[in-house]
Amino acid sequence: MPAKKLTHFDATGRAIMVGVAEKGETHRVARAAGRIMMLASTLAQITGAAAKKGDVLGVARIAGIQAAKRTSDLIPLCHPLALTKVSVDFDVEPERPSVECTATVETVGRTGVEMEALTAVSVALLTIYDMCKAVDRAMRIESIGLIEKRGGRSGHWRARAPRSR
Repeated sequence: MPAKKLTHFDATGRAIMVGVAEKGETHRVARAAGRIMMLASTLAQITGAAAKKGDVLGVARIAGIQAAKRTSDLIPLCHPLALTKVSVDFDVEPERPSVECTATVETVGRTGVEMEALTAVSVALLTIYDMCKAVDRAMRIESIGLIEKRGGRSGHWRARAPRSR
């Protein structure tokens, strides 16, 4: 099988926004996830709603949704998309201690929403870090990645090593 080419460069090597006008519109869905590791005492403050800044996960959810909507403002060659749904969910894992974030993004369009899902997870986890850094600067964001995408020419794709959820 021949190696695939990078799509964001023209024949001379200049960066371009990929043309999608010839592609058909399809329902597209992408799911991404990541995790933030922290001290057990930090997680207890988040889950006990005792964090000094209030509802940490609620604020992080809104930040993730907003980030998905603004992805093309942050990633230079992303197309601005009319998203039809964005959900950001958290799974608190006291035994680790950590919070896993999963974002699901949907649209009907000519290009996928993988970058929007990845951006939502990244910003949601960064928001948790920002809101809790006063009590735990050693928090660690890890394992951000695409879990699944559906729609478009390449069809349905799932990560080989499925994450929890």
